[in-house]
Amino acid sequence: MFNLILFGPPGSGKGTQSEKIISKYQLHHISTGDLLRSEIAKQTPLGIEAKILMDKGNLVPDEVVIGMINDCLQQHQNAAGFLFDGFPRTSVQARELDNLLQKNQTCIDVVLAMEVSEEELVKRLLKRGETSGRSDDINEQVIRARIVEYQKKTKAVLDHYAEQSKVVSVNGEGTIEEIFLRLSKELDEVQARHAC
Repeated sequence: MFNLILFGPPGSGKGTQSEKIISKYQLHHISTGDLLRSEIAKQTPLGIEAKILMDKGNLVPDEVVIGMINDCLQQHQNAAGFLFDGFPRTSVQARELDNLLQKNQTCIDVVLAMEVSEEELVKRLLKRGETSGRSDDINEQVIRARIVEYQKKTKAVLDHYAEQSKVVSVNGEGTIEEIFLRLSKELDEVQARHAC
């Protein structure tokens, strides 16, 4: 099993690259947002608990999210591996995820961190805002605040995996294909020496 976390600030092209990676490497995509929506729609015990919390405006606790991820791992035991998207967001979540994967006799093999300059991110998001309809993509100050928030939140997670020598920085500027080739090169190298 091959597991990776793809990190990238807003506007880095993470969504586009995730799709390409999932297709090429036949990985199962785990998006915590998608998982939450799915569990709520299916009215599972975890989904019901999450909906009650969200309806009150509360964040869903880590143990509920970890429970959903565990359910997903159990349902896809024959997967070639998993791409984690939007999780972990804190060092506590990273430790919880490590423990969960260890119980399933696997681990995170690599954390790919897409590096894009702030100016390029702002330019991309403003351009996306012309067609996305997202209000947070049309205001430069809001965009810059989102980038700062991303960097603050993810630093602890990157530090956690850097201590395990699992973080690889990848230049996230250029064409979609150029970036994908860089990501693929790193993934192929990690798969060749497969850490877990």
